[in-house]
Amino acid sequence: MKTETLILKHLLDDESFTRRTLPYLKGEYFQDRSERIVYQSIDKFVNKYNNLPTREALTIEIDKEDSISDDEFSKCKSVISDLVIEDEENKEWLIETTEKFCQEKALYLAIMSSISIIDGKEKNEKGKIPELLTEALSISFDPNIGHDFIIDSDDRFDFYHRVEERLPFDLDYMNRITSGGVPKKSLNIILAGTGVGKSLVMCHMAAANLMDGKNVLYITLEMAEEKIAERIDANLLNVPLDELVDLPKSMYAKKIDKLNRTTSGRLIIKEYPTAVAGTGHFRHLINELKLKKSFSPDIVYVDYLNICASSRMKMGAAINSYTYIKAIAEELRGLAVEKNIPIVSATQTTRSGFSNSDPGLEDTSESFGLPATADFMIALISTEELEASNQVMIKQLKNRYNDPTQYKRFVLGMDRAKMRLYDVDENEQTLMNDSGPVMDTTEYGQRMDEDDKMKWATKKMGRKDFSGLKI
Repeated sequence: MKTETLILKHLLDDESFTRRTLPYLKGEYFQDRSERIVYQSIDKFVNKYNNLPTREALTIEIDKEDSISDDEFSKCKSVISDLVIEDEENKEWLIETTEKFCQEKALYLAIMSSISIIDGKEKNEKGKIPELLTEALSISFDPNIGHDFIIDSDDRFDFYHRVEERLPFDLDYMNRITSGGVPKKSLNIILAGTGVGKSLVMCHMAAANLMDGKNVLYITLEMAEEKIAERIDANLLNVPLDELVDLPKSMYAKKIDKLNRTTSGRLIIKEYPTAVAGTGHFRHLINELKLKKSFSPDIVYVDYLNICASSRMKMGAAINSYTYIKAIAEELRGLAVEKNIPIVSATQTTRSGFSNSDPGLEDTSESFGLPATADFMIALISTEELEASNQVMIKQLKNRYNDPTQYKRFVLGMDRAKMRLYDVDENEQTLMNDSGPVMDTTEYGQRMDEDDKMKWATKKMGRKDFSGLKI
């Protein structure tokens, strides 16, 4: 007995089998035209009436089709009459057999389509071939179609006590605020003005991930691949950026060899033209790296979000920056979920945010839809006092991993020459105020909040003398 016949038999008489397998079956999987017509009629009937058809109803539905000739109708009637279950099949074996049938047919069709693309018979680009094969190989009968609140309570309890896999930082305070690192399927954003250090932070994080044995994909739309690699070289080789050019080839090779023996991770840097590439390109790149280099990233850095292109819409008169940037953020987060990886990117501040010593979510440039989409968002704050101390302040703006009010602001050391961040001593978690005395970061934040209130009052009441004014 053919597998196609076995499947059609149980589609007519076994409702649980039908509901489990019908979403994965396709008409093109049935080579015989009569069997294909019978399957398509069953599929159409179930989708319309949410019930299995009787053999009589199925025959009548096929007879209604004007595109079916009398000869084909006779063959379909013969197929239907033979669809009788004589012996009860093992349900698990039946599901596995049907799943394998779908996988083999899907792979065969994907290969034939790939050949047509290569021969120029299809309009799709050759770059579509890896995606076709990947989709065919990923077919699986997943029985999970939702979480049943009562029945799945045990699974939910296990979830509460499961330790989520995270990619840790090499910075103590960053691990504290994220409960041990960034989780998979997340979009993480760094907010800062021009020249504050967005790329420096991402390069440092990428270098730390690499030394932790992780596979890192760094996508740059702003700088050349070699410039990003140069910054990571300065970080990992412990050589100032401006001294790399004077490093002898033998010493450079020795340091790289030592680095290679130190970590099992890999770092791939890919450059795209500004505002040209989007998640469609990134998805294709990830698939291509897997096929050609056996490389699957554990984390992806995109430098940076605002100069990506949207895969769903084109920027124009009908699309404003809010909608466009929000679309890019949603697509990046969707890619993170699809590939089961964290994505880290950055965004610019507004003009007012650039000069603001205590930026908030409202200082995000172009689109407030970006912070609405992100899972985690921090701001980099740099002042003259911080620069003099080789430090940068981190302020939490949004945090789905932990309580954002804990360690709302903290300071990290920054070595710009070596493109590196580092922890500072607890007694250095301080800032200098305008008149000189030491102020801790919590007090600094309170002062900034008070300053903002005073600025608001100035604008609202049009007065400069605030004596006796309660805020």
